[in-house]
Amino acid sequence: MTAERSNSPDLSGRFWVGVRSRREFAGKVVHRLSQHVRRWIRPPRVHGAVWPPVPGALRLGIEEEQAAVDAVRAVMRSRRLFRFHGIHSNPFEHSTVRELEKKFAVRTGAKHALAVSSGTGALVCGLAALGIGPGDEVIVPGYTWIASATAVLAVGAVPILAEVDESLTLDPEDVRQKISAYTRAIMPVHMRGAPCNMTALATIASERGLKVLEDVAQANGASYLGRPLGSIGDAGAFSFQFTKVMTCGEGGMLTTSDDVLDRRATMYHDASAGSRMGLRKDQWLPGLNYRMSELHGAVALVQLERIDEIVDTLRRRKRQLTDLVADSLGGKGIRTRLLHDPAGEVAVAFIFYLPEQKQVDPVVRALCHDRVPATALYRGPDAPQSDLIDYHVYSSWGPLMNRYCWSANGGPWRGHGRDVEYHPDMCPKTLNLLSRAVHIDIGVEFSERQVDEIAASVRAAVARFA
Repeated sequence: MTAERSNSPDLSGRFWVGVRSRREFAGKVVHRLSQHVRRWIRPPRVHGAVWPPVPGALRLGIEEEQAAVDAVRAVMRSRRLFRFHGIHSNPFEHSTVRELEKKFAVRTGAKHALAVSSGTGALVCGLAALGIGPGDEVIVPGYTWIASATAVLAVGAVPILAEVDESLTLDPEDVRQKISAYTRAIMPVHMRGAPCNMTALATIASERGLKVLEDVAQANGASYLGRPLGSIGDAGAFSFQFTKVMTCGEGGMLTTSDDVLDRRATMYHDASAGSRMGLRKDQWLPGLNYRMSELHGAVALVQLERIDEIVDTLRRRKRQLTDLVADSLGGKGIRTRLLHDPAGEVAVAFIFYLPEQKQVDPVVRALCHDRVPATALYRGPDAPQSDLIDYHVYSSWGPLMNRYCWSANGGPWRGHGRDVEYHPDMCPKTLNLLSRAVHIDIGVEFSERQVDEIAASVRAAVARFA
């Protein structure tokens, strides 16, 4: 075993990105002015409002607003903000959270659904329910929101980073390579609305006796070969955070068809669940409080009815864009993102890979000039420090890379059965894919005309710079 690293950051140093220098500030001002000048000389191709990629929030329309207000008003008038009872301890009172759980379970095809306070909470409850803890390892992809990895840390286990394939989801072959004697679970993350190769991952898990916890935070409403995501592994974790397909601001859901897992997760998400469940005291396990409030449940219930409409709209817009640019991209030998089940994705993004990283910035700049919501997924270690840090890319996970932890006694790595090191270039295939990727948000509010204009911009950009 090697020596444990310092278990906390040096807060006396520059652990966070500080105020920009005068030169950086001046550079930003000049860049912004030049943008305005360029757009005056050559107006952008895309007209009309281009909203941020928040599908659920953009569907908070008048009708839904009224339905949500009515639902919240009913909750307030009942004086039942707590999911288990109101001012009277009447177990037969209506609970919006319980209704949400029942409807969500039916929708996903799972036997049980447990509403929690966040997507991260769903992951933590799922890991605890699976019995993951100190001494265990969980394989997570190198491209996912950082919470996928920190949820593993929260239960005292060690995250092991694996490569993604051209779908930007877990690469089954690298998962095989990363399995050790301490591996207990695999966490497939259905990134950017697209399902993982669940056939291959489920086979690996079955062969090696591993648990599977699906992270469906970015793919609510998606499926894989006809099966809703979140119902394929041992459990599935969903997020209702503001940017997600379905939102109530914050919130999440854990799904499973395993009675034991559901009982364990219920105990973990509510410190007093044992007594509510009628269990003997010798059956209780210590829990925390990840419960969802009735107010969040009321809004989520309304949003649940919008998922099909949102997903159908996103799929139509993406098909339109794909058809319009397929010949131009194919003629340049440019590959689009691999989809393990094209019919099952939510279609929140259109992603293609340029042959070389150096082509990405010019293409993205040209698209952004036309008001296309385009981004480079990874700009490499030499990107300007003033760039926004993307916590979807593992190399940006400073707390994990440095094995920082809250306790002076060390984190899950201390005393672990083997030494686990992290470094920014440990998943080169992942970084190579991300560094060549151009990401375009598919907006639920895009008009057909706007998609035509976006396609024209894509064709022009790749013709000029790729």
